Amino acid sequence: MLRWGTAVVLAGTATGVQAYDAERAQTLAKQNACFGCHAIERKLVGPSFAQIAQRYKADATAPARLVKKVVQGGAGVWGPIPMPSQPRLSEAEAKVLVDWVLAGAPRK
Repeated sequence: MLRWGTAVVLAGTATGVQAYDAERAQTLAKQNACFGCHAIERKLVGPSFAQIAQRYKADATAPARLVKKVVQGGAGVWGPIPMPSQPRLSEAEAKVLVDWVLAGAPRK
């Protein structure tokens, strides 16, 4: 659910148009320690959000698969270090994060 004052931006991608809520996504990323392993433009423990967006930019199935991966965790796609699960995130919250990451994780 959107609040007044929250910006929702439409981003054109090779897979169509997707909406993302940068403010909400950044809040969720901070609350769920995403920035402990990921940065926007450089690799930390895991790939940067920019690398993720680049890898999946032409993949129409990526959003649904990545939502599942955020919630359940995963390993092997970006190397041997597993991504921990985020079971406290709802699928809707994970979708907010994934849409934002696939849009390149813009600050606004």
